[in-house]
Amino acid sequence: LTFPAASSPQGSVCVTPTPVLPGFSGNPSRKALVSSRRLVEPNSPMASSMAAAAGTLLTAQAATAQRGKPGGSARGSCAPPHRAARSGPPRRASTALRAVNAPAGVAGTGVSLAEEVRKDFPILEMRIPDSGKQLVYLDNAASSQTPTQVIDAHEAFHRQYKANVHRGVHYLSGKATDKYEAARQKIATFINAATDREIVFTRNASEAVNLVAYTWGTANLKPGDEVIVSVLEHHSNLVPWQMVCKQTGATLRHVGLAKDGNGIDMDELRSMVNAKTALVALAHVSNVLGSELDVPAVVALSRQHGAKVLLDACQSVPHMPVDVQALGVDWIVASGHKMCGPTGIGFLWGRMDVLQTMPPWMGGGEMIQDVYMDHSTYAEPPSRFEAGTPAIAEAIALGAACDYLTKVGMDRVHAYETEIGTYLYERLSEVEGVTVYGPTPEQGRAGLCAFNVEGLHANDVCTLLDQAGVATRSGHHCTQPLHRYLEIGASARASLYIYNTTAEVDVFVESLKDTVAFFREINEGV
Repeated sequence: LTFPAASSPQGSVCVTPTPVLPGFSGNPSRKALVSSRRLVEPNSPMASSMAAAAGTLLTAQAATAQRGKPGGSARGSCAPPHRAARSGPPRRASTALRAVNAPAGVAGTGVSLAEEVRKDFPILEMRIPDSGKQLVYLDNAASSQTPTQVIDAHEAFHRQYKANVHRGVHYLSGKATDKYEAARQKIATFINAATDREIVFTRNASEAVNLVAYTWGTANLKPGDEVIVSVLEHHSNLVPWQMVCKQTGATLRHVGLAKDGNGIDMDELRSMVNAKTALVALAHVSNVLGSELDVPAVVALSRQHGAKVLLDACQSVPHMPVDVQALGVDWIVASGHKMCGPTGIGFLWGRMDVLQTMPPWMGGGEMIQDVYMDHSTYAEPPSRFEAGTPAIAEAIALGAACDYLTKVGMDRVHAYETEIGTYLYERLSEVEGVTVYGPTPEQGRAGLCAFNVEGLHANDVCTLLDQAGVATRSGHHCTQPLHRYLEIGASARASLYIYNTTAEVDVFVESLKDTVAFFREINEGV
C-alpha cells in the first residue's frame, strides 16, 4: 500500500494485487480476497483522508505496551477452509512427538524468559526509521535475531585469528581450526549426535537436503522406487526430490493433511508406505501450520519397509529439545539463522553408517584423501562433503549460538514458547474475520500463526502492520502446494521466539484490529 495517493503516477492508492498461483483457481467462497481494490481519484477527499490516516494508523498505545498477560479461557477457533476445518475430537497432544519432553512450566525466579534475554538482542530496541514506531519482531520462523554473544564470536574470528582451517601449522591456522572443529562438537552435543563426525556443515538447510538428494539419492534411487513427501513441505524439502526423482526414474508421492488440519494424514501415510518406498522426507514442524510430526510413528512405519527417513528440523531444532539418537531418523537438516546464528551456515546430521555409504557431492580441496591424474580417493565423513574453504566464521558463530541456547535451556525455551504461542493464538482468534491455520493449542502447535483476514490480502495486512512497527511475513512462505491445498493465494504469519513478550503480542493484535478497521472504512466510503 503506497501513500500518499496524490503522489502516485496514476493518482491512485496502490494496493498489492492478489497473486494467482499456477493451478489455483480459487475457492468460490473467496471470490475476492480484497474488496477494496478500487482506484481513488487524486486529491479527492477519500485520497486525502487515506493519506492522513497513514500517518496516524496503528499507533501502539502505551497502555497496551504495559499490559500484562490477561487471564481467561481460550476463544473458539475461527472456521478455516474446509480442508483445514477443526472438526471432530481433538487429536492427541504432541508432547510425545519430541525426543525430550519439555517441563510444564518455565523454570526460574518469576522473571519471564523474554525479560531475561532481551538485553542480549539490542536490535529489539530500535525504532523503525520511516514511522518512528518501536520494532515488534514477529518474523522468527524466517530468521531469528542474533544475540551479542554470537555476534562477538563471529567478529572475533576476523579480528583475532583469521586463517584458513586444516593443514596449516602456524598459530592462527591452528587456532581457527580448533574453534571451527569445536563448533562442530557443540552442534553434535546440542542435538545429541553420537559423534561430531556426523555433523556436516552446509550453507543452509536447503543445501543439506540437496546434499542427501544428490549423493544418497542419485546413488540409490532407481525406477520403481518411491519417495514420499507431504503437501505441507517447504520447497527445500520438495524441489530437490522432484529433480532427483526425474533424474533417477523414481516416483515422487505426497501425503495430504489430516481432516482437522493438524499436520499430515497419518492414515494416508500408512496406506502409502510399502515395499517400494525408499525414502520418507517430512518436516518435523510445519512453518505454516505449526503442527508437529509424529516422528516415532513415521520411523516405525518406514523401518517396517526398509525405507530411510529424512527430517526437516528447521522449525524444531531452534525451539525444542531435539535428540537425534532418540528420534531414530537417518538424517536431519537445520539452518543457523533460525536458531540465533548467522546466515550462510546450516548443517546436515546423518547416521555415520549412512554417511559412509554416500559418495561425494562436490569435488575440490578438503574432501580428498589422495589425488592422482586419473582418479582420486575421498576422505571420511564429514570432510568428504565439505569441499573447499568453509564458512569458518559462520560455523564458529553457530557454535556460539548453540552455547547460548544451551545456557538458556531448551526445555525452558520450549515451555516458554508453548505458553506465549498459546497466548498469540488466543488473542489472534479474537479478531473478527481472522482464520488461523493449523491445530489448536490443545492439540499442540508451535509458536507461530499463519492467518488470513476475510476480504483482505495478506500483503496489504502486513504492509500496514509494518507501519505500526510490527514485522510479520506475507506470501506463500515457500509452501505453494500447501496454499493451493488450503485454497488460498497467500497468508500472513506471526512467529515468536524466546525474546518476544505478551505485550508485543498485544501490540500486534491491536494493530491488526486497526488495520482491519481501516480497510473496512475504505470499503464503506468508496
